[in-house]
Amino acid sequence: MKLPTWPLAAAALGGLLLLIALSVLTLSRKAEYIYTELDQLNTHHRDVESTLRRLRADVHLSGIYIRDYLLDNARENAPEYRRHLEELRTRNLESVQRLRSMVRAEDRARVLNLEGNLNDYWQTFEPLFDWTVVEKIMNSSRFLRREVLPRREAVLALAEEIEQLNNANLGAQRAEVMKRQAQFRSSLHSLLWQSLLLGLVVAITAVARLRAVERRSDIQRTRAETAESQMRSLSQQLVATQEEERRKLSRELHDHVGQMLTALRLEVGRLERTRGASDGRFAQAAAECKSLVETMLRTVRDLALGLRPSMLDDLGLQPALEWHVRDFRRRYSLRVGLTVTGDLSGLPDQVRTCAYRIVQEALTNCARHAKAGNVNISVCLEAHQLEVSVVDDGTGFDPVTQPRGLGLVGIEERVRELRGTFTIQSSPTQGTRLMVTIPASEDVSEAHVARVAS
Repeated sequence: MKLPTWPLAAAALGGLLLLIALSVLTLSRKAEYIYTELDQLNTHHRDVESTLRRLRADVHLSGIYIRDYLLDNARENAPEYRRHLEELRTRNLESVQRLRSMVRAEDRARVLNLEGNLNDYWQTFEPLFDWTVVEKIMNSSRFLRREVLPRREAVLALAEEIEQLNNANLGAQRAEVMKRQAQFRSSLHSLLWQSLLLGLVVAITAVARLRAVERRSDIQRTRAETAESQMRSLSQQLVATQEEERRKLSRELHDHVGQMLTALRLEVGRLERTRGASDGRFAQAAAECKSLVETMLRTVRDLALGLRPSMLDDLGLQPALEWHVRDFRRRYSLRVGLTVTGDLSGLPDQVRTCAYRIVQEALTNCARHAKAGNVNISVCLEAHQLEVSVVDDGTGFDPVTQPRGLGLVGIEERVRELRGTFTIQSSPTQGTRLMVTIPASEDVSEAHVARVAS
């Protein structure tokens, strides 16, 4: 038992889509984590750098305040300078506390060292506010050179050292992030190749399966076409054989049985005349035999004409159609009109027979199924094309939903054998219009004979 193709293809495509979805989700999370980490790293570096910049700025600003205070001889301004320095000191200590929370554990010793130097630096300024103007003038230069500048330089050196450590940490962490980005790209490439490989396997499997299915379909189609061609050939041979048998049977009935019945009728008449009119019972019996023979003769002739009218072979298509229309009117009491355009005497036998059988079958359908009151038949030969049209005003039918009977199928098969076209237009309560176009050239007839013979 062969497994169907679609479950395998659906499972493979579903697995491929699931792999891609899970991989994309995982990679997107990794990428988001990397970008978040990089953003946090940059933010941390900017915060440390900003804090150190503020700390250095406050130290430089304190030096300016001290210089201005030492140059200012007005003692009443001392509280204002002292207040500014206290604000700078408080802000400095806050910056140090912030640095302590931002740096790594192994770098906190440098921050503590910086905090100690800053405390020494700020405590150096305490005696200044007790100096007199003379002391300011005498000691300011030496005090700045020996006490303030060395401590300030030490503080700035520590701040510079911390900044360099921060830059180094930034470089190391960026290197780690770059390493993760490389791993991310490697994972992305791996996913791409896995997806391509799986897609290639699915595509190869699907193509191979489709090729096998197409190959089997081609084989089945070739077999079906061969079988259809053989069936059509058999159908053509059957139709030709049936027509030939009808012709032979009609000839036999007309020539032999009809002649024998005619001779029997003449013999009964002669016997009646020989016996004389004196014997009434014999004359009556002879009359009954004669009537019976007449009935049998008409029946045999009607049967022979119904099978295949001899006038179709002897006189042509138009006289045969005219006789059939008259006989049809007599038997079914329908109003049938026949219009013939063109010279039909030169038609090939196959075309002539096909046209007659089309009209015969169409009229039979009108009488049996259509319940028509009027039927119009048109036969036109023009430009080597024989067009046959039969229109009735019967009940009609739906050609799409209602299946065609054997009669219409037989008509269509006959027309197709002669490379003609067959169309039927009908709808309920609107009547039916049957139209047939058949090539009337000799080569079509010869091709039909060759197909039947093969």
